[in-house]
Amino acid sequence: MSAIEPPSVAACYALAVLSATAEGTGGSAARALPTDRLEFGEMRALWDEVLGAVGAGPHTGLLVGDRIRPEGLHILGHLVLTCASLADAARAAERYHPLVSQAGAVTLQRRAGVGRVCYRPNVAPEAMHPQQVEAVVSSMVRAGRWIAGDGWAPLAVSFTHPRRGSAEPYADVLGCPVVFDAPETAITVADDDLDRRRPLYDPALNALHRAYADRLLRRLSTAVTSTVAERVRQWLEEAPLADAGPDGPAKELSLSVRTLRRALHAEGTSWRALLDTARHGRAGRLLETTDLPLDRIAPLVGLSGATALVRAFNRWEGMPPGAYRSRQRPRAEERDAACHG
Repeated sequence: MSAIEPPSVAACYALAVLSATAEGTGGSAARALPTDRLEFGEMRALWDEVLGAVGAGPHTGLLVGDRIRPEGLHILGHLVLTCASLADAARAAERYHPLVSQAGAVTLQRRAGVGRVCYRPNVAPEAMHPQQVEAVVSSMVRAGRWIAGDGWAPLAVSFTHPRRGSAEPYADVLGCPVVFDAPETAITVADDDLDRRRPLYDPALNALHRAYADRLLRRLSTAVTSTVAERVRQWLEEAPLADAGPDGPAKELSLSVRTLRRALHAEGTSWRALLDTARHGRAGRLLETTDLPLDRIAPLVGLSGATALVRAFNRWEGMPPGAYRSRQRPRAEERDAACHG
């Protein structure tokens, strides 16, 4: 296999970043198709240009992200606009963020009455400017307001990097306490906010957007520019999880297990984390779409039994699998009715 290429970024996002600055010229990205991709190095060079422009300051990234519109995120932006709740939007971002950028990963963690939408770069820390991270986070908060309303704000936001510049712009844009030099970059949201359903929700339109996003994701995952992590995720989508081990994807990618683990570490993740995410996704789908008891679902996702599944699901969703199934089944029935209606 050829050497792994650097991660790529959607050209429409590059254009959105340029359009959100005072210059807004667009350059060659303005002539790109929405599904075109730029190498991450090109995106970093674009950010260097934006941050070096006259008038740029320590809060440019924060302000740029707040100005991103749905079309700047291509299909993910339109999908978010049709999600039933903030939790649905966060799960969509978790799955489809690579369509916007492969340089970072979004995850939703729920525990003790709150959810944390975490962002972790897939590139070396020195390769991504802190203001790029701030643009991602402020764009996610802005996307939350597309669903919850302009007055909505998260409980808190944290960044792993130190603060530059004054604190006031962070409070103005994010609308909540902001912590720097934190263990992780995350947006903390109350469970009630996450699960509150929108009064106007079109499941049929949402299903159409998801189907298109899935096609684009499959196309991207087989592209030469895919990261090792994305190729492992794709392998896990189809693999039996009962006995899945790193030797399976390593063989698929013509890598040794040691090289695979090293590559995943360099991309900011691990085999254990990817396997856990795959188990989470498959367990959720089985709960939503089947009536299988927990002791039948557990081995299908590689867990030892119903007790292990309950423990894992409390960690993943902040609730037992039975409560999750009761909550999600009406939504699945709505989607099915819309698709067959």
